[in-house]
Amino acid sequence: MRISELSARAGVAIPTIKYYLREGMLHQGEQTAATRAEYDGTHLRRLRMIRALLEVGRLSVASIKKVIESVEDESLPTHEMLGTAHYALSPAVEPEPDEEWQAARADVDALVEELGWDVHSDAPTRDELAQTIVRMRQLGVSIDLAPYAEAARKLVAEVEMGTIPFDGPRDAAVEALVLGTVLYGRAFDALRRMAQESESARRMTR
Repeated sequence: MRISELSARAGVAIPTIKYYLREGMLHQGEQTAATRAEYDGTHLRRLRMIRALLEVGRLSVASIKKVIESVEDESLPTHEMLGTAHYALSPAVEPEPDEEWQAARADVDALVEELGWDVHSDAPTRDELAQTIVRMRQLGVSIDLAPYAEAARKLVAEVEMGTIPFDGPRDAAVEALVLGTVLYGRAFDALRRMAQESESARRMTR
C-alpha cells in the first residue's frame, strides 16, 4: 500500500508517519521509485502499537523507543518484551527515605512472596503498591489486600492472558497488553464503582 493508504487505515497523519520513519520507530517501506515506497501489514501493526502506547498508555517518545527496541530484539523472550511495555506503563514513583516507606515496601515484598507470584524485585509495581499502602496508613484506611489480590489473579489468569496473542506478531502482543491493561483497567474501575452504588442501594433500601 502507498503511504496515503497506510495513513488512512492506521489513522495516523502522513507527516507523523514520516517522523516515525526518520526516528527509526517504523521500519522503512519497500522502495519502488525515487520518491515512492510500498508498505504492508507489518507497518500497519507497528503504527497501531505506537498509537496504543502513545494515546492509551500515555508514554513518551523515548519510552516508546525502548519498547520498540524490545519488540525488534528477536532474541528477547516474549515475557521480557511484554515486561518492558508493562513497566513503561507504570507511573514513576520515588521511594521515600523513611521508616514508613520501608515498612510498606517490606509488606509488599512479603505479600508477593506469600502469594507465590513471580514478580521481579525491581518491578515498579512494587513501589507503586508501597506508596499506596503508605497513603492508606496515613489516612487511617483499613488494609486488607488479600481479596483484591485473589480477584486480580483470577481475572488475569482466566481472562486477560487469553487476549494476548503470544504466538503472533510481537507488535500485536504489546498492543494487546497495553490496550487490555489500560482500557480494561478503566472499565473495571468504573464497573466497581457501579457495583458499589448498586450494593449501597440494596443495603439501604431493603
